[in-house]
Amino acid sequence: MTVKETNLKECYIIEPKIFNDQRGYFFESFNLNKFNELTNSNIAFVQDNESCSSKGVLRGLHYQEDEFAQAKLVRVIKGSVLDVVVDIRENSPTFGEHFSIELSAENKTQLFIPRGFAHGFLVLEDQTIFSYKCDNYYNKAAERGIIFNDITLKIDWQFNISELILSEKDKELPTFETLFK
Repeated sequence: MTVKETNLKECYIIEPKIFNDQRGYFFESFNLNKFNELTNSNIAFVQDNESCSSKGVLRGLHYQEDEFAQAKLVRVIKGSVLDVVVDIRENSPTFGEHFSIELSAENKTQLFIPRGFAHGFLVLEDQTIFSYKCDNYYNKAAERGIIFNDITLKIDWQFNISELILSEKDKELPTFETLFK
């Protein structure tokens, strides 16, 4: 696997080594020892989640607060997404900055998102299956979020905003400025 740091400190793009032949392909999607060595971390994932969504669904920008914060390793099993992360670590040199990348079943690229980041994704194809590992258990009381179209963050979702499909909860999320004055 190849690991590249994004413009956001400790947030990594992970590209697996893929072996193709006449039967199809094979790749190691995760190896804890290699992962920790290449990212210089000590992660122990405890929960796997998966969602299936239609084109135009936007999930996010979500995060868990305080001791319930979660690091995530995300990937797409079927279809494609525009994946977006925002550094919300107030002491970070990249605080308030974001990074986006297209993840797809075709490119098999993964993104490691450390604790202290808000995360969201826009589904680019129908029946997209999105998978992620978390290093901390989900806690509903600690769930927080930032509105996807926050004017301070200036995220280009590369999609017609009027065609987005959002949950009622995600439509009502606060702005970045409201949360981090």
